[in-house]
Amino acid sequence: MIQGAYRFPRQDAVIYGSAAHEAVVELAKRYNASRLFLLTTRSLGGPSGPAAKFAAALGPLCVGTFSAIASHSPRSDVIAGAAAAREAKADLLIAFGGGSVIDATKLIQLCLWADITEADQLAPYRMGRGDDRKDAAQIPAGIRMIAIPTTLSAAEFTPFAGVTDGEKQVKESYTHPDFAPRAVILDPAITLDTPMRLWSSTGMKAIDHAVEQLCNLERSPMGDAVAAEGLRLLAKGLRATHDDPADLEARAACQHGMWLAISGAATGRGMGASHAIGHTLGGSYGVPHGITSCITLHATLQWNRDYSVDRQTLVSRLMGKRALPAADVVRDLVKSLGLPWRLSELLLGASHFRAIAEHTLHDRGIRTNPRPIRNADDIVEILELCA
Repeated sequence: MIQGAYRFPRQDAVIYGSAAHEAVVELAKRYNASRLFLLTTRSLGGPSGPAAKFAAALGPLCVGTFSAIASHSPRSDVIAGAAAAREAKADLLIAFGGGSVIDATKLIQLCLWADITEADQLAPYRMGRGDDRKDAAQIPAGIRMIAIPTTLSAAEFTPFAGVTDGEKQVKESYTHPDFAPRAVILDPAITLDTPMRLWSSTGMKAIDHAVEQLCNLERSPMGDAVAAEGLRLLAKGLRATHDDPADLEARAACQHGMWLAISGAATGRGMGASHAIGHTLGGSYGVPHGITSCITLHATLQWNRDYSVDRQTLVSRLMGKRALPAADVVRDLVKSLGLPWRLSELLLGASHFRAIAEHTLHDRGIRTNPRPIRNADDIVEILELCA
């Protein structure tokens, strides 16, 4: 008999099929909020950018915009965003963008709840062990957020945030039960301005979520079901949006797929080596997380193959290529999307492998990889498969 638990995030709603600004107005009424503050990136928040147009559509409900959140959510941007929201006397935060914006806004909530005004005040709340650690979950929740994703990173469906310590160039994890956005709005029209490379690569990240859940050695009836359907929708939808970027139905399928794919992780059974290596490549080498999955997932599947043959056969079938090994199916999809699939394409050669492996050993994804990882040499072997 299998054992486990499936933990639903503390979210009121996931809204789809409605225009994003209309959905936000309705949510603001429901939450009795009248001072909405928009958080986004420079690329989206320019004078004529999508975020500016969205803020204009909200009218007087939007009391300000912070558009300086950089990739990998630097601590400094979190502090600056919190200061801006505090100054605006916001009563509801709107994260408009990809995973970096959404993760940063999660931690901006903590800054507002705990009156954190300096970057070094965040350090004790990061996940891990140590005498200096404080439990973020003990901080009572206050102002909450709504997420409007423009990519397929799926950060909006979890209570975890990845934020970069700029001084150490290390990405750190934070969590709180109320970090997950109170509501998520999936509007494919909002994603039309997302560059195709970003759309497709974050879609590969979503595929990574599904695949590493399906290949985990622990089974979960709910987790496996949603991950499987998510993978099927993503594989089909990514091919369709690559062929026709204006296909809103295909974009919606991708959004639903990434929602289901990340929902498989609510079992708490963990990811695997692809995610673990990706965390190092992102936090320490600045590689976008979508791109990391393009490079690490097929190599991890190849290295794990003898330990998850049946599960990888399922992955191939769900992606519409039953006769091929899962590693080949994933690699072929990455290539067909015009995305990098080798570390050499990022100018990361073998001289970096040992340092990447040593750092990755500390990631919790290593402990839940299907094939046991004994030491840094095993991680180097995976890196050599994607060289």
